[in-house]
Amino acid sequence: MEKFEVLNGLVAPLDRPNVDTDAIIPKQYLKSVKRTGFGPNLFDDWRYLEPGEPGQDHSKRKLNPDFVLNRDRYAGAQILLGRDNFGCGSSREHAVWALEDAGFRVVLAPGFADIFFTNCFKNGVLPIVLDAGVMDRLFAEVEANEGYCLKVDLEAQTITTPDGEVIGFEVDAFRKYCLLNGLDDIDLTMRHVDVIRAYEKRRRVEAPWLFA
Repeated sequence: MEKFEVLNGLVAPLDRPNVDTDAIIPKQYLKSVKRTGFGPNLFDDWRYLEPGEPGQDHSKRKLNPDFVLNRDRYAGAQILLGRDNFGCGSSREHAVWALEDAGFRVVLAPGFADIFFTNCFKNGVLPIVLDAGVMDRLFAEVEANEGYCLKVDLEAQTITTPDGEVIGFEVDAFRKYCLLNGLDDIDLTMRHVDVIRAYEKRRRVEAPWLFA
């Protein structure tokens, strides 16, 4: 998993509450478990004017000109603004894979669905809970200022706006440690590989019939 330390990123706004995981990545794309290639299908039903299917050349599909993330000014955005209950619905981890594959490393919102929130940390995406009033102000500033960027410093737990305002945020200490060091569940397990191998070797002696 890629480490997260400091990000200076362009911000894109998605001004909708209760964005569920089926909107983030529709069910027809869940057949793949490769964790990559989902970026073009992020918000698929909103992004395109016609339905999509796995294996299509999505570059040839007609984009919805009214969908905010299709605007040129938000191309390459790495920080997404959301509203309350972001990531609700089913527990599909593909939703976070799609966000990450599309280039988003941070999602700011007043609240997140629990499983989606957890999946973000397991896949190198930083979800930050901010007060609804702060979010309202950020939405207004992004809309008013093309090229609006934020600096997100995980170690310091701060967000710095273009005018120098510093906004603090809370994050669980263990999750912070994992993101700073790029450690997912497999990486955490592999840190104990010598202990695991020693246990397996001992078990082969103690209970050889298990390995017949």
